[in-house]
Amino acid sequence: MATVPNDVFFADIPELNARLKSKEFKAADLARAFAERLAQLGPRYNALALPLQQEAYRKGKAVDQDLKIDRLRGPLQGIPYGVKDLLSYKGQPTTWGARPYAGQVFDFNATVVDKLDAVGAVLTGKLSMVELAGGGGYRFASASLTGPGLNPWDRTRWSGGSSSGSAAAVAAGLVTFAIGSETSGSIVTPASYCGVTALRPTYGLVSRHGAMALSWTLDKLGPFARSAEDCGRILQVIAGGDGKDPGSAGTSFYYTPQYARPLKDIKVGYAAVDFADRAEEPARAAFQTAISAIRETGVTLVETRLPQFPYGPILSAILSAEQASIFEPLIASGKVDQLADAAQIAGLKASLELPAKDYLKAMRLRRVIQEEFGKLFTQVDVLLAPGRPGPASKLDQPVDRGGFQPPAGTPPGLQGIIQAGNLAGLPALVLPCGFADNLPVALQVVGAPFSENLLLAIGREFQTHTDWHKKRPPSV
Repeated sequence: MATVPNDVFFADIPELNARLKSKEFKAADLARAFAERLAQLGPRYNALALPLQQEAYRKGKAVDQDLKIDRLRGPLQGIPYGVKDLLSYKGQPTTWGARPYAGQVFDFNATVVDKLDAVGAVLTGKLSMVELAGGGGYRFASASLTGPGLNPWDRTRWSGGSSSGSAAAVAAGLVTFAIGSETSGSIVTPASYCGVTALRPTYGLVSRHGAMALSWTLDKLGPFARSAEDCGRILQVIAGGDGKDPGSAGTSFYYTPQYARPLKDIKVGYAAVDFADRAEEPARAAFQTAISAIRETGVTLVETRLPQFPYGPILSAILSAEQASIFEPLIASGKVDQLADAAQIAGLKASLELPAKDYLKAMRLRRVIQEEFGKLFTQVDVLLAPGRPGPASKLDQPVDRGGFQPPAGTPPGLQGIIQAGNLAGLPALVLPCGFADNLPVALQVVGAPFSENLLLAIGREFQTHTDWHKKRPPSV
């Protein structure tokens, strides 16, 4: 086996692709190196659900055969990656992060896995997650079959949920990119906590066939990666219509940075209070520096506020009703009591009692919210807010406590943007933007439906002015 240099573990997609095509090393050797690293270090962060070393090596050898005859399949060819363990992989366990499903095996791949396989990407393992992607609501980071997600920047801190392993594995250089999911913050939160770039696509843009359903009308799949550009390359592969997903928008995506609008023409709505009094004190300096860097991209910042709705309760009603229908067999069988988190068990049981009128009322309000955001995006092109108000929480800190609370009377800013964005099906790009207490913090840029190219253009320019996305945890 040829030696693969250690710098590959934090290289981006174009660099790895170029080095493979130049025959600096073989795809099989790269696959073996990444798969062994994931198998060895993944448990250190409770990030690994299932190692796939032999499968990765076989795929790497197949990529080498393609490269030998110049059969090029695109920039992801030969690139090692991982998927959240709610995506099915034929013939291997898909646990959904939960003990009742520990022996579950599907006889088909998720659509996203098949699409990545078709372009030669190399799956090296399945990555850990909060049990049932957080369905029912959980109180502690330990709500997972593999234990609490540990942050590579500080293992006494949480890696975030529910895509805990996806974010941690990218941050620690265990995979080049990973696929996670979001229903209400499960991409934005772990990406922010672990200091990696990530993209929550527009609802319906990426097929969820083969993914565990938590909420049919809220679930989305998206990439964690080294940069905004890498997210664009990945999204181009995994996006597209799929008749096997009833929620599919039937829309493809092509990453076209060359056609991006001039950033001087872009209006960015934000609330200054989000980066001051509504942010945790240790993070405020980093956020102010990040705002300056955003200005340097040429965009115009405009003070904005969100339409005023009770986003949290509306989302909660929809999620509760849909998860109750999805997990009714689990609850009725009593196997729900095997979950690790008592609050989550109670939440799933209580969801069966939600009146239908509350669900229908929430869905009607949701439509009004979508209309109001449509109006908002005639005034600004995108919205800008912190990914989270501060750095990753401590492992023993209850995650359902609501986090940092600003002083009474503080203006709302863009409070509720995660819930609002998910209710309206909006895309969001997470950009590392500095450090607080030696832990990463991040921005999120939220756009109108199917505005991913605009978000990525802003992210790309931001990352040419900064290098926060290139920082590595000191222990890896």
